[in-house]
This record gives sequence, structure tokens and C-alpha cells, in this order.
Amino acid sequence: MKLDKQKLLQSIQEKAKEIGRPLRLMELCGTHSQSIAQHGINSLMPKNVKLVSGPGCPVCVTDQTDVDVMVGLALAGIPVAVYGDTMQVPGNLMSLEEARRNGADVNVVYDITEAIKMSQEKTGLVFFGLGFETTTGMTAWAIQQGLIVYSAHKIFPPAMSALLANKQIKVDGFINPGHVSSIIGTKVYEQFKIPQVVTGFDGEGMLSAIEMLLTQILENKAIVQNVYTDLVKKDGNPKARKLIAEVFEISDAHWRGLGEIKKSGLKIRKKYKKCDAEFVYAELIAKIKKEIKPKPSACKCGLVLQGLIESQECPLFGKVCTPDNPQGACMVSVEGSCNVEFRYNRK
Repeated sequence: MKLDKQKLLQSIQEKAKEIGRPLRLMELCGTHSQSIAQHGINSLMPKNVKLVSGPGCPVCVTDQTDVDVMVGLALAGIPVAVYGDTMQVPGNLMSLEEARRNGADVNVVYDITEAIKMSQEKTGLVFFGLGFETTTGMTAWAIQQGLIVYSAHKIFPPAMSALLANKQIKVDGFINPGHVSSIIGTKVYEQFKIPQVVTGFDGEGMLSAIEMLLTQILENKAIVQNVYTDLVKKDGNPKARKLIAEVFEISDAHWRGLGEIKKSGLKIRKKYKKCDAEFVYAELIAKIKKEIKPKPSACKCGLVLQGLIESQECPLFGKVCTPDNPQGACMVSVEGSCNVEFRYNRK
């Protein structure tokens, strides 16, 4: 049973005091980062409890090369369809929004069915498939309907392994992603020997997760607890997982800020190669990748995603880099750490 907010806050204060050392708790979902900011939860924490944003924003962790490929396809005359929060991600040449202003056929969709309908009118259209397990099932279904997809989809648990393996990153507990967990379940997290809680997105749920993590730390436990029981089950959503496994196979993938993580990506199976942009446009994509020229930037998005620095420690934050003029992916999406920090906590 959940405690009310005042009792939760009191318990958090008491347990933090009893632990008596600095604690870093990382939320692994961009929506959680938003919820923490909206409810002012950071300001309610004891001085020794620090809430840190991790790589939970799918747009933010999408590799720069994948953005450049989509821009390159668009500039080559291929119609492309993307979700709106990818439009302003800076590429080495330009963003998708800039490509559209230059005459490229770049289309914003809000639902995968829009992309399918659009592909019937625009021959050869490519959908930019990105995100974690939450959106991958929809993309898998669309591929079965014949939609051509460039896949930048990723699976989340390997990123948690990478975070724990990095000795620079000090984390005492994870607030695990709610939406992702509805697909993959909670059992998969048992491999990580660190306190973990899956929760929803309301203020009470967030406080409950923090209180549970402190209890685990105090009792020297490292288990997986679930506050989000109405949506998240131990085995997740077997139908969605089966659909994903039917269409995709696991591959290595590059994550912005985390580098290459083994077995963390999803590529389209050969069975569906006629819907795989990397097969349909193989020569063009190879040419685009060959011509990519990395552009130097002072943006510290990669360090922010790892929790190694806070957004406001980036020299560009709030000066050159704003939601209207993003210099890095963390400022683009409303789930991005820098975007959230700018909107709610900017000094």
C-alpha cells in the first residue's frame, strides 16, 4: 500500500539521515525526468540524496550517424517520415528540419498508421524507426504491413549494463522505466545487483520509488520492486515481445554518449529485407556514411546522458543552446535532460 505524500517525504528524510552518506539515484526514463521536474521533487530531497537523469530519452541517445543517414536520404530525393521530436536534432550537415526548409520531402507523423498511409502515396518512403521497446512493436507491425524502415531501435537493459560497468558513473539505485517495463517486464532486471524500482509517472509514484530505494540501501538489499503494478507485470507483454522478435534480430548499436553497446540494437531480419531501408537503399546509404564529416561541438550531451555532469554545467546551456536553438539532442526532445532542465529548473 502506498503511503500519502507527507508520510513518504518524512520517511525519505528519516532514511536518508540514517544512511548518512551521499546517494545518487538515477531515473532511466525521460518521462520520469519530466515528472520529477513538474512536481518539484528535487527540491524536496534531503541534502544527501541526488536525483540524476540517465539515458532514458530515445531521441537523445540516437546515434549521430543515424540522423545523418536520414538527412542524406531526404536530400537525395527520398521521401522520409519521422516523429516530430527528431526534426531539430542537429546533424553533421544539417537537421531534418533544415533539410525540409531546403526542399526535401520530410514529413512529420504522429502515429505509425500515418506513415503507412503516406507510403501508399509516396513511393519508396522511409520511416525513421527509433525508440526503445515501447515503440518497437508498432514499427514491427508496420514493417509487416510493407512500410520501409530505417531502424535505429534499441533495447534498454544493455544500456543499464554499460552504465554499471563504467566506474566513473556512481549510482546507488535505479528508477526503472515504466513504459519500457510494460513490454519487457521486471524479471529481466534481476540480473543487475543494484536497488531498482519500477514506477509510474505521478508524484506519489515517484516518491514511493525513492522511498523504496532508500529502504533497500538501508537494509543492504539489491532487488527489483514494482510500484506500477496496474501496467507492469513480471513477464511484461509476451505478444509484443513475440512480434518484435519476429521482425527484428539483435545487433550491436551506437548510443550517443555511451558509444557502442554490444547486443543493444535491433536490425530488421532478412525475411523482411524489402522493408529494410539499409537493403533497399544500400548503395545510397553506404555513400552517405562515407561522406559524413563529423563536426566539432562544445555540446556535452554525452556526459549529461551518463549522469557525469548536470545540464547547467555544459558551457552552451541556456546561452547558445535552448529549445528554440538546440545544439545537442538532449535539448531537442521534451524528454531530454537539458530541455527539461531549461523549462523547469533554469537558474
